[in-house]
Amino acid sequence: MSKPSARKPTVLASGYETSWKRTALAAVLVLLGIAWITVYVVVAQDAANYTPGLGTKPDNPLPWMADLGKWNYAIGFGLIFLGLAISANKLTPLGRGRGVVVGMLGCFLIGLIWIVVFYFVSGNSDVPVMGDLGQYNLMVGIGFMAVGFTFATKWE
Repeated sequence: MSKPSARKPTVLASGYETSWKRTALAAVLVLLGIAWITVYVVVAQDAANYTPGLGTKPDNPLPWMADLGKWNYAIGFGLIFLGLAISANKLTPLGRGRGVVVGMLGCFLIGLIWIVVFYFVSGNSDVPVMGDLGQYNLMVGIGFMAVGFTFATKWE
């Protein structure tokens, strides 16, 4: 074994080198999407849903986020889907070998569970995210399944 090839500890038997930058970017995008939705629900949603003349106006530390309204869900879930799609690349641990199966089946199951839970709680508007999204929950579930298909294209 030559010295240059011995210095590459991240090259696996599959021949692909792990890109930790791509892996970190995927993880950061998923976490950023979750954080975006969480901040909107906890901090800015009351101001976004406020109707003038009904009670006192809630404190709004993030007026720009309240102005986006339900687009915050599109931004948050879009970041999550983008992060998962980036992790389907061969240069990430989820993009090769058993990781592809885990990512694919995980996304399929999350999408299916999201839709089934939505149908069970659709009459209850107290569920934080699902109650706000309404029928758009179907798009979220199908979005997870679509990301599962990006993993499926990498399956060998």
